[in-house]
Amino acid sequence: MSESADLDAQVLLAHVLAKPRSWILAHPDALLDEYQLERYETLTRRLESGEPLPHIIGHWEFYGLDFTLSPAVLIPRPETEMLVEHALHWLVEHPARRSILDVGTGSGCIAVSLALNCPDARILASDISLEALQVARQNVLRHAVSDRVQLLQCDLLPPTSLPFDLLCANLPYIPAANMPQLSVAAHEPLLALDGGVEGVIWISRFLERAPFALASGGFILLEIEASQGSLVTGLAQTAFPQARVQLLPDLAGRDRLVTIQIL
Repeated sequence: MSESADLDAQVLLAHVLAKPRSWILAHPDALLDEYQLERYETLTRRLESGEPLPHIIGHWEFYGLDFTLSPAVLIPRPETEMLVEHALHWLVEHPARRSILDVGTGSGCIAVSLALNCPDARILASDISLEALQVARQNVLRHAVSDRVQLLQCDLLPPTSLPFDLLCANLPYIPAANMPQLSVAAHEPLLALDGGVEGVIWISRFLERAPFALASGGFILLEIEASQGSLVTGLAQTAFPQARVQLLPDLAGRDRLVTIQIL
């Protein structure tokens, strides 16, 4: 059994027994009753069929927090934590800047993480999917940030003239031609994955509209696919010719984040 498979088995056992994984590790001889064993075997078959573990157990960790999930939203990835870290760093350096727009919020993991780590922030989290917003609502309530996070169904940016200090966006960025080869496409929402021919159709639309939603001196954080660095930085520089545009790598050294600082 691989290390990943062993970890998955521990997570499933913890879910069936309603115990933390640390308890499973500390009690290797614990016995399952008939119902628990049957449920564990059923969940194991679902996992072996390719269904993602977070969908099976209905939640997953992101930025040290536990988020409710469903097949209507993307499973939060560690790479996206980089966006949250840079957002929080910028907010610390700009204490008077506290209005945030999280575009394509999905499960709400970015908006909720920012709200909990920056308690005076005011966040609007948007998504075109009503089903995704229903999951985000569960997480907003679960983490008790409904006084700081507002949810809105819309296509990318809200129809408002009020500018935001910080725009965060993790939009669909997988090139359409790559979709059939990806196992993720069989279980996670295509609406949140498919970025069109070059993978940047939604990113391009976002950058065209973003100048009208960003306050003077504001900041944009945009997650991208590793091959899109030069393309997206070019689009960003066209949309914001007077801004400082940077391309940042993730921990694996792959292009992951485009930042736009209005000067």
